[in-house]
Amino acid sequence: MRVRACLAAVIVLLATLVTPAHAELYHPRQDWLRASTAGLFLHWGMFTAPRHTDCAAWEHDVTAGGWTPGYWIDEATKLGASYVVLTTFHSRLGYARPWPSKIPGSCSTQRDFLGELIAAGKAKGVRVMLYMTDDPQWHNETGHESLDSAAYSAYKGHPVDLTTRPGFGEFSYDLFDEVMDRYADLAGFWIDNDNEYWEQHGLYEHIREERPSWLLSNNNEDTPIMDTVSNEQKTGMTPSYDYPQAIYTPMPRLTEADYKLPTNGDWWYSGGDQAVDFRLSTGRYITNAGSSIKSLMAETAMLNGKFPPQQEAFNNFMATWTQPIRKTLEGTEGGGYMYGGMQPGFWNDGAHGVITMKGRTQYVHVVTRPSTNLVRLRDNGYRVTGVSDVRSGKPIRFAQSGGYLSILDIKDWDTYDTVFQVDTAGQQYFYDKSTIKATASASAPGHPAANLADGSYLNYWDAGGQQPVSVTLDLGRKRSTAYLAVHERESSPTAARESFGRAEDSARIKDYRVDASDDGKNWRTVRTGALPSARGVQFVDVGEVHARYLKLEVLNTWSGPQAKPFFHQLALDEIDVAYGYPDPRGEVPLEAESPRNGFEGKASPVWCEACSGTAAVAGLDRGAVVYRNVQATGPSRLQLDTAGPGTLSVSVNGAAPVTVNAPGAIAVPFTAGANTVKVSGTAALDRIAVAPLPPESYTPKTTLTVEPAGVQWVSPGQQSIKVTASLRLDVDDPLDQVSLAPAVPAGWMLQGAPVTAANLRLGQVLSGSWTVTAPAAQDVTIPVTANFTTLGRAKSVSKPVQVKQRPADRVFMREAEDSANDIGDAGVTSCSACSGGQKVRNIGGSAGAAVTFPGVTVGAAGQYTLYLDFTVNGDRSYFVSVDGGAPVEVKVSGAGNSTPYTTSVPVTLTAGAHTLRIGNDRSGAPDLDRVSLG
Repeated sequence: MRVRACLAAVIVLLATLVTPAHAELYHPRQDWLRASTAGLFLHWGMFTAPRHTDCAAWEHDVTAGGWTPGYWIDEATKLGASYVVLTTFHSRLGYARPWPSKIPGSCSTQRDFLGELIAAGKAKGVRVMLYMTDDPQWHNETGHESLDSAAYSAYKGHPVDLTTRPGFGEFSYDLFDEVMDRYADLAGFWIDNDNEYWEQHGLYEHIREERPSWLLSNNNEDTPIMDTVSNEQKTGMTPSYDYPQAIYTPMPRLTEADYKLPTNGDWWYSGGDQAVDFRLSTGRYITNAGSSIKSLMAETAMLNGKFPPQQEAFNNFMATWTQPIRKTLEGTEGGGYMYGGMQPGFWNDGAHGVITMKGRTQYVHVVTRPSTNLVRLRDNGYRVTGVSDVRSGKPIRFAQSGGYLSILDIKDWDTYDTVFQVDTAGQQYFYDKSTIKATASASAPGHPAANLADGSYLNYWDAGGQQPVSVTLDLGRKRSTAYLAVHERESSPTAARESFGRAEDSARIKDYRVDASDDGKNWRTVRTGALPSARGVQFVDVGEVHARYLKLEVLNTWSGPQAKPFFHQLALDEIDVAYGYPDPRGEVPLEAESPRNGFEGKASPVWCEACSGTAAVAGLDRGAVVYRNVQATGPSRLQLDTAGPGTLSVSVNGAAPVTVNAPGAIAVPFTAGANTVKVSGTAALDRIAVAPLPPESYTPKTTLTVEPAGVQWVSPGQQSIKVTASLRLDVDDPLDQVSLAPAVPAGWMLQGAPVTAANLRLGQVLSGSWTVTAPAAQDVTIPVTANFTTLGRAKSVSKPVQVKQRPADRVFMREAEDSANDIGDAGVTSCSACSGGQKVRNIGGSAGAAVTFPGVTVGAAGQYTLYLDFTVNGDRSYFVSVDGGAPVEVKVSGAGNSTPYTTSVPVTLTAGAHTLRIGNDRSGAPDLDRVSLG
């Protein structure tokens, strides 16, 4: 598995953040996959350990080892997989074809393994798809030539070099035809990226004509003619199992998540019995289902087809573990999106999970259990009529009010997924969208604001790159509004990340303001705040507003400028307007208005429709509410929910009061057993919640951005570097006593004081800039550190600025990944052997996939040598231009793409600053580590 450099289709897709035009979103051939939960991804070929280089010997040993197709089908069934993707014609597995092909060019077996597998699958209702690669670059890996150009050329009657992309495209095109002719019961092709020859010769259209019922799936590219886009091996999410956080393909596009079940190792069996992380793998399985994403799970079959013991053990576990919750996964859709449903994601007290749904029945999957015995989530207007534990069938006590469902007194927690069936009577108190008219201050062509109220997720509003930007909702007449349900287009990941070197970020709403007006001219602000960067429907509670017009002004979005395709991009599917919350039922523990509490002075319960229990306690500026029996096991996290912003004074067990910005949370010194909590202040108190303190290791998620990024190569003598940094809080856990500054080595000078903030809330940013000056050039690391407290605990996050002295024979040197450069549509990736531990990959294939080096400065006019440090596998070229001049081709060769090489080209420069551009507009270029002038 790998991604080819700079694919134009991906770039166009990311730049627009939409499903590609003319994509066939729905077709009967897709029905079986839409009804599926999972598939089994089988990488198995001639280079499966023990590695073979002789095709006949490999086939003999496979058969002698007892290979049987029924084993794979049975193992797939254990996983709940309704299809198998056979991956043998793979660039890293010897390009073997597991069928008796009449076309020479690579290994082909006499035994029809593919045909046998298709027949075995058909007998048990499991479909088979065939993997096809676009890429010949690994044809000579470790010295063995896997492709036979001479034999194929003789077969075709003209010279064809299979080691080139066009030649390999011609060869593989013939293989597609052969497979279509031989295997009518194949379900389709799973294609690992596009080949230019295929596109130029209409391969996909040809497949559609020959086999209209077959599926086409593409890896990491959203090609319009394909039925499915698959997303490879996403990692780095929080929690780690929540795979959909890294997906940027909106529903209803068919989407796969393809990932390895073994924790370590290759996609194929290379020896050993690798462990399977049950927590990670089950979590991925469930969260993917909660976003209508198909889990394509890769297992590493050995030579004889059997899986190593730990993978077999996981399959056996899945067969029994999923049995009681199968109805919640099969034939369901993800909840909180276009199909309706409650809000997925992070819930109370550390809980995290997803929703699946079928009709009016919803299933709440608690993948990470809370630290308490209740789960509380937004109900999205659904009136709940009953809750039960899916595994036991037992009814569960619940309460509902203020837009939240609380599932109470939970005692039986599953290790990996506790599932509740939630029966509903449908949604309540949303205005009919036909009575609402939406307009916007800006819109992209073809995506007007009217789409926000049309009830269709096939149409959406696009802000056209404008920020701030506003949407105005005309309710037709003066009406009451309680909240907005905002359905953001799921066309970006939820956090800053890199996928195969390309920067990605969330294009979701961050800071917003809601204004109301009776006439559309005179406006009053009714709510300000920040939305989390999270998947699923998001809510803006406005209280009880009576107005004809509501204006949602989006002040900014979450993405940073490093992720150009996502920066300042905003698209919304729908906005629902609610005039009330589902009818209240039951009581949540620790309500402020509970008669079990004491009320001092002017403190008294008041009506609050948006509050838990539909009431809050006001008058706390002249009184207090006293909780007399707050049970705890020791020091705890105390959450204080209020009807609006303000400050509260909290006293525990008669101790001195502590001031809290509300709503918010603090650490409190509860004793085991009953405790007394007294609350006063300027905000009306809705409820409190008590949970154990998080682990000492817990640090709220932040994004720390530091520039310059990349090793800074400096000349001898005294040098100064400007350092800028910003800290953003990405979760709703406030930070207190925040400071941000670099720490310089002894003898260095630091100009500029630390920047500070008393606290940071969700989405808020603290920024600063400083100048650091060295007494003389030297190799140092300057940490830029943010220090803060959370729940009274001191925490910090840090990023370094690396400084190194430039070699004496160089007059200029800069890393390719340096933040001073513009890498366009290319991306940064790690490279342990490279000079700064990173390099720029995905260069070439389009004009936008180039690296531009501004400010390349020399002190005198003359001819210089431009050195390019690079990695490459095979033969490739750069095209280098200076100050927009004619590009000069620089041809290079290498093996493995992990060993740095150096090449050079003469350049003539005048004294002063210049701009270098390094790319290849026509085809893929080598990865670039660093440039220098000598």
